[in-house]
Amino acid sequence: MKVGARNRIVGKVTEIKKGGVMCLVKVVIPASARMASVMTLESLKELRVKKGDKVEVVVKAVNVLLMK
Repeated sequence: MKVGARNRIVGKVTEIKKGGVMCLVKVVIPASARMASVMTLESLKELRVKKGDKVEVVVKAVNVLLMK
């Protein structure tokens, strides 16, 4: 997937909290810092992201996207 954001940080998924439609994916990044992303359950399913996965955190303005 091509994206315009240039701020990319590799991290590891530590937790996924699912709601009715949306979910919160927590990621630990270098220097033991943490980030999180909110996405639809459909997006979570399409990305096949699960706890322990290595992901790329893509940051652009106020959006935080995950890539696998």
